[in-house]
Amino acid sequence: MHFYCFYLAALALTCAAALPSLAEEVAATDDLQIAAKTPAASAGQMEEYRKLLADYNAAQKKYHDDQAAYWASIGEKRASRNAKRRSGRAIVLEDYLLTQPPVYTGPPPPVNPAAPKEKKPPAPAIYVPVVADFLKNAADKFQFVPKRPSSEIEFKRIYAKVASAAGISKDQAVRIYGFEAGGNGTFDVQAGLEHQKPGAHAISTALGYNQLLSTNSVELLAEQGDQFVNSLTDKAATLTGVEKVALTRKIEILQQMISLCKSVPDEWDAHVKLGNTAEGLGVHALNLDVDVGPLLQTQKLLNSIIFAKRKGHVGPLSAAQLEMMNLSGDGSGFDMIIMPAAWASKVPTANFFLQGGYEENSVVVKNNIVSTLLAVTDYRMDKESVLPGAKDLAAAFELR
Repeated sequence: MHFYCFYLAALALTCAAALPSLAEEVAATDDLQIAAKTPAASAGQMEEYRKLLADYNAAQKKYHDDQAAYWASIGEKRASRNAKRRSGRAIVLEDYLLTQPPVYTGPPPPVNPAAPKEKKPPAPAIYVPVVADFLKNAADKFQFVPKRPSSEIEFKRIYAKVASAAGISKDQAVRIYGFEAGGNGTFDVQAGLEHQKPGAHAISTALGYNQLLSTNSVELLAEQGDQFVNSLTDKAATLTGVEKVALTRKIEILQQMISLCKSVPDEWDAHVKLGNTAEGLGVHALNLDVDVGPLLQTQKLLNSIIFAKRKGHVGPLSAAQLEMMNLSGDGSGFDMIIMPAAWASKVPTANFFLQGGYEENSVVVKNNIVSTLLAVTDYRMDKESVLPGAKDLAAAFELR
């Protein structure tokens, strides 16, 4: 070790030896400051506080116990419905839980009369990665820089061409774009940042016209990545020179990303975990690429349509029906859209979500009956699909 390092080590030990007395002095000073700010509480006030605290804790325990029982019952009902469908037995209304999630109605937390009169700082917000993070991780982990469109119209035209070729109708695409991207969203719009208001912040990694999560990007590459490679390979065969070289290199990078996504079990939880890593966020940057982004955004919707057909659904899905599958997952969404209208007016939306996903979705919580959620979805689609961005997308479908 260099002499200077020995010196620093010795200095650290000397300082450490002095710390107890310094800490005691600081603690004593803090105690005096706290005492000065702490009001004197009488024995009667403290006794009342302890009683109120006991009541509050008891109410909280009951609330959390009720919540646990409710969501356990939701899970049991869902498992029972799935088992009945697998065995070909009919589903009845009682196969759904018909009550809403518990709501806390107990007393508020009491104020300790002996506590210092200081406001606690708010808990730091959980950081949600944004487009800059997707781009940085794509460059760092894969040496990939998405090819951005020259204009929003260019991306819309390519997306319309890809979606139309896959069987997505103009009505489905435009109305879902209106609902998910606010009717004016750009190809790189992220959830929470749709309107660029002061103080706005991302609320999830949901990105693009159909608001794919980083988990969705990982899952799509794991399950349909090879067909994306085939599509780009076909396109590369029509190019020459620099463009062909660039697309060939992009295909190589895409294959690396696909290998990564296939390296974990093909399960949602595994894809969630990978999607939240630096590599997964780098994969998510594919949505910003003019060659790959439209393929990803389209495939998410197409997978829901294929799922519904496989389950026996006849005829096209309405945009609102397709959105239910996009919103809650194919299985749960399909469960919602096939139920009789008489049931839809009675069944709570909580039946189709896990607790965390339900509580984080304000639209679902506010519109907590299936028929109401479908009606509000249609209403929002009506409203948002007449905005300029949605009109541009509709025009792109006409030009395909």
